[in-house]
Amino acid sequence: MKKKIVVFPGDGIGPEVVEQAKKVLARVAEKGKIKLEMQEFPIGGASIDIYGVPLKEEYLKEAKKADAVLLGAVGGPKWDVVESSIRPEKALLALREGLKTYANLRPAKPYIALLKASTLKPEVIENVDILVVRELTGGIYFGKPRGIKENKKGYNTLVYSRKEIERIAKRAFEAAMLRKNHVTSVDKANILETSMFWRQIVKEVAVAYPEVRLDHLYVDNCAMQIIRNPAQFDVILTDNMFGDILSDEASMLTGSLGMLPSASVGDKKGLYEPIHGSAPDIAGKGIANPIATIASVAMMFRYSFNRMEFSDMIENAIQKVLDAGFRTKDIDDGTGRLVSTQEMGEEIVKRIE
Repeated sequence: MKKKIVVFPGDGIGPEVVEQAKKVLARVAEKGKIKLEMQEFPIGGASIDIYGVPLKEEYLKEAKKADAVLLGAVGGPKWDVVESSIRPEKALLALREGLKTYANLRPAKPYIALLKASTLKPEVIENVDILVVRELTGGIYFGKPRGIKENKKGYNTLVYSRKEIERIAKRAFEAAMLRKNHVTSVDKANILETSMFWRQIVKEVAVAYPEVRLDHLYVDNCAMQIIRNPAQFDVILTDNMFGDILSDEASMLTGSLGMLPSASVGDKKGLYEPIHGSAPDIAGKGIANPIATIASVAMMFRYSFNRMEFSDMIENAIQKVLDAGFRTKDIDDGTGRLVSTQEMGEEIVKRIE
């Protein structure tokens, strides 16, 4: 088995957490007899500092050739002053568009050892295992026309095609088939015509998946239910903007953004990254939590390489480290052993079996 992975460390704490994820990748490759080729390039603010652009075209081409892409967070106050056309975040949009990754997969599953880290009661979240499937390349974030007219009004366009809804719905149903056979489609069909169309198409797609139970929730109700009774959900299917909001809400069930991975996948390529930001305020201090980035590598093996055993290997190693009481600052409750970013990565590598 031979795999090429392009790595974009990013800004802030990105390089620190990505370094630990690379160690895990190397260890799994060794255990699994995988011939691994990794190429590393600057992106975001780091790329702006060197090249004046957030992502060089030649590096995007290399990413397109890769089997998967591992990404750290980008951006920070240092680059807030650059013109909007070359902001660090533009690199993310270019990657998603270039790799045609239209589906963002964000799991929210609290670790047993960290149930008390959540702001919700342990009994509310102990059986939670949610996968948010968010449409990533359409909707109001990309719809046209958009703009600000004569400094008197701003406008954006919310639009979805049948094809866009069908392909993301299929992703959600296929994911549910590997889980608990339950999809909750989230929209605002009582108000928005786009959501009415969304619900219609999702129902049509559901016919091909009779094993999967489908229900529908308005987005405001869903936001409430995620807090009230999160264990009722399996796969949450939703559009770009609603998914952006709900996935962040679901992530906080675990108590820390530093714990959760994400995958952005298309029909051929996958982009894997932690859901947290670049956290420039703690960059270089060695206290960032690398678990989200390492768990993103587990998702890479699951969704891009179809090697579930290696994904399980990484997730089990994370679980063992947490059960043993190792904690980075963001998840420290005073009862475990406080470790650095590097130490947490090394402890996880030790437990790759």
